Amino acid sequence: MNKIRLYKNWKRLHEPFLESLSGCEILMLFSGGKDSSAALDLLIEAAVEFDFEPAVHAGAYPVHRYPFEERKRISDYWSERGIEIQWHEPAPDDSAIENTQDPCGACQGIRKRMLASFLEKRDSQWDKLVIVTSYSLWDLVSYSMEQILGGLLAPGENTGERFRETAQRFFPVLHMKEGYKVFKPLVTINATEIQEHLENQGIPTLDKECRFNSLRPKRILENYYKTSGLTFDYRKLLDFAQKSLSLPSPSSYEFIDRDEYLGRLF
Repeated sequence: MNKIRLYKNWKRLHEPFLESLSGCEILMLFSGGKDSSAALDLLIEAAVEFDFEPAVHAGAYPVHRYPFEERKRISDYWSERGIEIQWHEPAPDDSAIENTQDPCGACQGIRKRMLASFLEKRDSQWDKLVIVTSYSLWDLVSYSMEQILGGLLAPGENTGERFRETAQRFFPVLHMKEGYKVFKPLVTINATEIQEHLENQGIPTLDKECRFNSLRPKRILENYYKTSGLTFDYRKLLDFAQKSLSLPSPSSYEFIDRDEYLGRLF
């Protein structure tokens, strides 16, 4: 899919929300990976058309994935396009996650605490804040499979809490009660389309894979989708999740207190 077509299709889906972003503080959470790089590219295009300016923040963690030369290579590309990435270093090394039973969970915890601390130090108003994350359609499919395999067929004590965390990512926009919003621009787009877009546009992504990627259920499932040549339809997936998985409504998240949502669920 060429860039113009991808952007036009994406804009058509999100145009009412994009029109509301002028004058807002757009906080883009960036990792340097494929999904966040594609999301930032689309956001830059929309920023010109809809008169807003994204501020891009990246957590350089786990440390082994973000050596200086990698950060510089990624930063230089986006700097040429007018975006200055602000890198944050939540820990000096990976010792906090290397010897744990769940390194991915520990890593997510460190990132959440870093984000919560950063957000609390802001000077601007919460009702002007829009947080942008980069979950893709394949992520949603994987969360659905996790719920089917773990939550419905082999229920465990943590499966309900896990689905509560992942289910809120199905919705492109959440309007939280304190006035801030959470925007997930890629949830309607397949990973194959994202990869094709990055290759066609020559957008660089991190070369270094996380050593713990093989432990993440969604990465294992994504490899299966790719090998099998599968693509998915967002509306069909959403309908399935609502009818068969009891997907919570957006409002069940939008009234959660800020500290709980950003500190635990986000």
